[in-house]
Amino acid sequence: MAAEGMKPVVEIQFADYVFPAFDQIINEASKFRFREGETGGNLGGLVIRMPCGGVGHGALYHSQSPESLFCHVPGFRVIVPRSPTQAKGLLLSAILESKDPVIFMEPKILYRAAAEQVPNEAYTLPLDKAEIIKSGADLTIVSYGRPLYTCMAAIEAVEKEQSGTTVELIDLRAIYPWDRPTVLASARKTGRAMVVHESMVNFGVGAEVAATIQEHEFLHLQAPVRRIAGWSTHTGLVNEKMILPDVARIYDGIRQILEY
Repeated sequence: MAAEGMKPVVEIQFADYVFPAFDQIINEASKFRFREGETGGNLGGLVIRMPCGGVGHGALYHSQSPESLFCHVPGFRVIVPRSPTQAKGLLLSAILESKDPVIFMEPKILYRAAAEQVPNEAYTLPLDKAEIIKSGADLTIVSYGRPLYTCMAAIEAVEKEQSGTTVELIDLRAIYPWDRPTVLASARKTGRAMVVHESMVNFGVGAEVAATIQEHEFLHLQAPVRRIAGWSTHTGLVNEKMILPDVARIYDGIRQILEY
């Protein structure tokens, strides 16, 4: 449909179920524009939505966050919104403006946990720009999706205990391609950086962000870049909440990097 000029928006319910379609998504959709050039139809209209992440009881097949798999494939944009207002603006941008296929991953727990007044009128948000949710001077935390709320709670606790300490919080929004200039400028300013995400720590988005900060801002860092993410294991039903990063883990990470 996209190759014929239409703009299909496909929903895969849930992200855990995307794997049988990997052949078509990776070998066809991601390569179509590169292979065909500007004569290759309107494949930029292809948007693939999928609820992702844990809800506390999803177990093996309803809790996965496979975003890093798509970030390893040229040709895609990979987007993870944090809230209803962000989801609307980013989704409309993906449909109306992107010339590339978009993997639009929606943290399913936020369907019920995040409440906002969403404007009725149409609006778009940039697909290539991170947002600084909170400014700070002593540490940069980079995250996306559901963990942003956990980060906010941990930051509030630390700043309440340590008067004068301020933490900057950045929502990547687009995790591929991601907004390097905003993240690097923040890390250069604060001298410390942490990346938080729900998916497994091994070969995750945090590894790419941490390596980029280290490569470009090493001489400005006062501590090693820290990653706090899901443990590298399958998600067991009764242990799901123990696998995902919680306020305590993020709080401890903030304290340790500030005291390094």
